[in-house]
Amino acid sequence: MNIVLVEPEIPGNTGTIARTCAATNCRLHLVRPLGFSVDDKYLKRAGLDYWPLVDIAYYDGIEEVLETHRSGRFHFLTTKARKAYHQVAFGPDDFLVFGKETKGLPESLLNAHQEECLRIPMVDLPQARSLNLSNSVCIVLYEALRQNGFKGLS
Repeated sequence: MNIVLVEPEIPGNTGTIARTCAATNCRLHLVRPLGFSVDDKYLKRAGLDYWPLVDIAYYDGIEEVLETHRSGRFHFLTTKARKAYHQVAFGPDDFLVFGKETKGLPESLLNAHQEECLRIPMVDLPQARSLNLSNSVCIVLYEALRQNGFKGLS
């Protein structure tokens, strides 16, 4: 399974997601610009001593990710999707794509991939705009892993 973070802004979220990737044997794809330095103490603290266990790839834009993994199956997570994450069958090598904490994924990307957009069900209140990024990654990732029999996990 592949986790893609497009322009993440908060080092603690990325560190927590890196730790999740290490614990689930998922590859982490980070799309620049990052809102922090990869030497950031908060990033390292959140990831603890899991950093050597994480397979990380860096890209200069989401287009580079899509081009590099042209044959990959992508799911774009957004609060604006019609379809919920539990309504799709995930494959073991799928890419789960998440946007930056303050803005989500670019509208142009969502418009170009409307059928591949998924959401996490939430209460419909203007004050509850979205869930925390690291929580969102865990929710969707563990559903995808469950659907694939938690292969390689004990």
